[in-house]
Amino acid sequence: MKVLVVGGGGREHAIVRTLAKSPKIDALYCAPGNGGIAEQAQCVPIKATDVEAMVAWAKEHAMDFVVVAPDDPLALGMVDALEAAGIPAFGPRANAAVIEASKVFSKGLMAKYHIPTAKYRSFTDLEEALAYIRQEGAPIVVKADGLALGKGVVVAQTVAEAEEAARSMMADGKFGAAGSQVVIEECMTGPEVTVLCFVDGEHLSPMPPSRDHKRAFDGDKGPNTGGMGAISPAPGYTPEIADRCMKEIFLPTVAALKAEGRPFHGVLYFGLMLTPDGPKVVEYNARFGDPECQAVLSLLETDLMDIFQACREGTLDRLDIRWKDAAACCLVLASGGYPASYEKGYPITGLAEAEQTAVVFHAGTSRDEDGTIRTAGGRVLGVTAVGETLDTAIDGAYAAAKHISFQDMHFRTDIGRTF
Repeated sequence: MKVLVVGGGGREHAIVRTLAKSPKIDALYCAPGNGGIAEQAQCVPIKATDVEAMVAWAKEHAMDFVVVAPDDPLALGMVDALEAAGIPAFGPRANAAVIEASKVFSKGLMAKYHIPTAKYRSFTDLEEALAYIRQEGAPIVVKADGLALGKGVVVAQTVAEAEEAARSMMADGKFGAAGSQVVIEECMTGPEVTVLCFVDGEHLSPMPPSRDHKRAFDGDKGPNTGGMGAISPAPGYTPEIADRCMKEIFLPTVAALKAEGRPFHGVLYFGLMLTPDGPKVVEYNARFGDPECQAVLSLLETDLMDIFQACREGTLDRLDIRWKDAAACCLVLASGGYPASYEKGYPITGLAEAEQTAVVFHAGTSRDEDGTIRTAGGRVLGVTAVGETLDTAIDGAYAAAKHISFQDMHFRTDIGRTF
């Protein structure tokens, strides 16, 4: 098989490395890819959001299967366009990917089908939003409706902070059209857990639970990022909680999408909060989370290509998906200044030494003609280690990361240690 993976971040590197183990795949491509992905796949210089160019390239080069990994091309209908061109693809169609692309839609779906989540209201008028914030008080959560690179959520500790968040999204256009409508919801409390599920339109298969660390700095302080690290499995996610989530959240969500004429095929991300009242949905994503993907796929034993095909063909219930009885930790090494402004182009050293004991997934990197790897994004690398216990996995990731260096490198020192 000839397989193309769409995207160029740490998540896509994890998918590419995992697919590279499949005996079914003869040739592996990635568009646009990055400096690390280039070691396992042939990189194709096409933007992940250029649907027309991506489909044309896949047709011209006779791809047997395309994996659409990032949120934007899914929302833009890349899977629809590939399938219309006769190319099998992994990922939800646009009408199902809207569960991530519009928080207003997802909250409405949960309300209609009685799926537990935070109390909320949505607004298109700034003054009405500000009045609601003052009425409800703080802490309170302000979310941009659309896709905002994982940064469109503000957990405001004061009314003034919430008002500023609403103004920046709705009046100042901080996230463009994505923030023209906002969701304002109650601030839930409790540990957060991510459960990624393979879904084939009707059946689902949960992956090991994980926990992402969103805040930029130690102690869960600072601005929200796309994720500074992840661990799997997540402590505190007991079999009893897993059973409750399956019955009250996972299966009802898949059934709701099917009932709405939006059957979901792909990876459905359940961002959960284990509140005193039970598990509730914080957010949905329509694809693998990043960096949760790097940790979770490190534990997979089953051929990922078999799973992708089963999700597309509706045969997931016939597949026995196996996972290692182990733990994984992904530590993100970021550019100084991320998630705000940062410099690019710094050479990275120590990668070979780190790879002796861990896997280094590339997120924001580029490769010079002479092979030099340089920084090319906010989140640069995801150093990922597997261990018999969570503690050994965490220790392994940090030990490997000590070998790596680039100017202004920033990382948290408490990944997996704070809940």
